[in-house]
Amino acid sequence: MQTQVKSMLLIGESGVGKTHYGAQLLKRLMNSNGRFRMNGAATNLEPFEATLESLNDGRSAGHTPTLTYVDSEWPIISDSGESFSLVWPDYGGEQIKNLLNTRRVPTSWKIRVSSVPAWLLMLRLHQLRVNDDLLSRPLVTLADHVDEESPTEPQVQPSDQARMVELLQMLLFLRGQGIGEAREEPRLCLLLSCWDELSQNDTPSAVLRRHLPMLADFVSTNWKQPIIVGLSALERPLDRKVRDEEYVTRGPEQFGYVVLPDGQTSPDLTIPIEMLLKGNGTRS
Repeated sequence: MQTQVKSMLLIGESGVGKTHYGAQLLKRLMNSNGRFRMNGAATNLEPFEATLESLNDGRSAGHTPTLTYVDSEWPIISDSGESFSLVWPDYGGEQIKNLLNTRRVPTSWKIRVSSVPAWLLMLRLHQLRVNDDLLSRPLVTLADHVDEESPTEPQVQPSDQARMVELLQMLLFLRGQGIGEAREEPRLCLLLSCWDELSQNDTPSAVLRRHLPMLADFVSTNWKQPIIVGLSALERPLDRKVRDEEYVTRGPEQFGYVVLPDGQTSPDLTIPIEMLLKGNGTRS
């Protein structure tokens, strides 16, 4: 069977769990524990080796250095016999913040954005600010906070959800695509990471809409079938220094789960990848 080359743009700021998810996903592919398994030797696994070692020792891994951007290619095959070559990136999440702060996009990012058919945006809702900002608060109310003796404008910053909307707008612009029209490509998956922090029993789309309504509206307007799922890559918090003995005994591949669009959970961390590859989305 001819191999289909599938690459994705993994989008996530620092601390959302990109490397932990990549390592746990890689572990499942190697152990044939999911809907996909390895179908040959993976290349360039250096970014994940330290993380895998930490998880095997029951500890969390450190953050990826800011300047790092490394693509690892994983030849995989589905349980139905479909072959793919999945390119999985690992990079420092500060790069996303720099894109938004400087409004300057490195050539390497421009190439990735314009060439990949699928985007996987990881969001850690627990660390996102959702307070009032310039887009949700009437400008007339700002006058109430100006000191008459020092009539300077108060510093009001966009909220984190406004920043995520702006990020998607920037990426679409780099592809030469406008906004306001639902599209099929690039395929989009919103992965709500660290789900165990949220203590939620609702569907991922409902949780997204409740926490980030502006982002949810933007996504539903600009994508025909966005995929919205929850993720707990580790299933519980791990310390960088103190070992979790149950992790050591059972193995990290026995931990972690995804929350499907209908709210059901599954230990198969490969499901979001399958949904992206096959275009199985759900309206938000």
